[in-house]
Amino acid sequence: MIKLLSTLRGPWAAPVLALLAGAVFVLSLSPFNVWGLALLSPALLAELLHGQRPGRAARIGWMYGIGLWAAGVWWLYISVHDYGHTPAWLSVIMVGLVALVMGSLTGLMGFLYRRFNLDRRALLTFAPLFIGFEWMRSWLFTGFPWLYTGYAFLDTPLEHYAPLLGVFGVGLLAIVSAQSAAALLKTGGRAWMAAILAALVWGGSFALSQHVWSKPDLQRQLSLSIIQGNIPQDMKWQMEWRDKTLDIYRQWSKNEWGRDLVIWPEAAVPMFQYEAAEFLSEMENNALTAHSTLVTGIPFADLRRLDKAGIPPFYNSVAAIGQGYGLYFKQRLVPFGEYIPFESLLRNTIPFFSRDMSSFSAGTPGQMPLMVGNYRAGAAICYEVAYPELTRRNATDADFLITVSNDGWFGHSIGPDQHLQMVRMRSLETGKWFVRATNNGISAIINEHGRIVAQVPQFKRTVLRGTVYMTSDKTPYLRWGYAPVMLLAGLMLAAGVWRVRSGQSDVL
Repeated sequence: MIKLLSTLRGPWAAPVLALLAGAVFVLSLSPFNVWGLALLSPALLAELLHGQRPGRAARIGWMYGIGLWAAGVWWLYISVHDYGHTPAWLSVIMVGLVALVMGSLTGLMGFLYRRFNLDRRALLTFAPLFIGFEWMRSWLFTGFPWLYTGYAFLDTPLEHYAPLLGVFGVGLLAIVSAQSAAALLKTGGRAWMAAILAALVWGGSFALSQHVWSKPDLQRQLSLSIIQGNIPQDMKWQMEWRDKTLDIYRQWSKNEWGRDLVIWPEAAVPMFQYEAAEFLSEMENNALTAHSTLVTGIPFADLRRLDKAGIPPFYNSVAAIGQGYGLYFKQRLVPFGEYIPFESLLRNTIPFFSRDMSSFSAGTPGQMPLMVGNYRAGAAICYEVAYPELTRRNATDADFLITVSNDGWFGHSIGPDQHLQMVRMRSLETGKWFVRATNNGISAIINEHGRIVAQVPQFKRTVLRGTVYMTSDKTPYLRWGYAPVMLLAGLMLAAGVWRVRSGQSDVL
């Protein structure tokens, strides 16, 4: 075993294996769901880093990150090339740059892991360092909160930690158990501390499965209809499709008035609110007459706040009208999609940086929930649902949650499946029902346990009817967020550093 590991850690083998290990991790996520690979992949990275010089460890970590991001977000090519009208060769380069930049964080992790000899106490140090860098991805440079380890463990016993510790806690404990298994393999089962840790992690998940953190109130419910318009992405913003799009939503909603909630996806109304005033008035009258609330995505221009050039700020928003009310402005915008970083340098250089609807402003924190009848709906628009902390804050005072999205940018890729998996985790973390309305799928209703109650196929114009229940209980994660798991990770790391400095080491 020792000889084999030495060969794998060689100067040529280790970077190649790290690249493959990072790419293979993606198969643990939706739609593949081979969750065991989310244990194997980080464990293999830890082994490849063991005993390496810091500089080489950085290269190995970087290669792992490149494999992870190149395989995990290759759907960006579809967004940039198919719908951003960027040449294929340049689109490949742009996706490659994303993998290089995001992968560099894992490279930095590898450097720190070996610079401070943390591999001498890997059971205490590797998991918190790995998850710490995942957490960093949720906020660094506005964040790219994708491909988290914890997502792989939905529908496994470890999911029961989510209402307590969130996605980062699930990932931390999963990697600890993977490290424990590695120790047992290398010692022929003699690493009794590793065996105890693994038993505690998986045994604890069984104990937590017996506890119900959040219950639906069967007396407080809403009937709903989700209209999945399936508007072609390459047509969506064309002027000649405006009236066609409005008529599609008008016609497909005709038989749904009378439901408590009728919901349309992100930017279902493909024009600013002041341009669609007559149409919105018509829809509000329909909703009021039928005692329904219409919730729709719509671009919003704040005409009260013009700049020196007479241009108002634009917001990607979701509005409630009819029997409800409220307006939510998207807080976390997609870089290069809804706003252009370094706009003065990049805009007009290539078509992807010159698209319409790429000059949005961000909404402010602390926005009020939407009112749907007498119930409060926490809102998230598209990419926002990937941010655990943002969704948690929006869910704090909500009875249930709504997310509107347009996953047409992902085409026929794994992107929509990954996106839906995140929504499921947000439901489990917060103990709230989630209603997901998308342009072309996957529209779904998800209960407080993260289970999909109902969904409709992708790329089909259809209606999803169902019921959503209110919950008022607060999970520990909803109360405290990621603070407990970051405290746990910090204590583990501190203990590991202390043991290393005191000259103690272990087989890991």
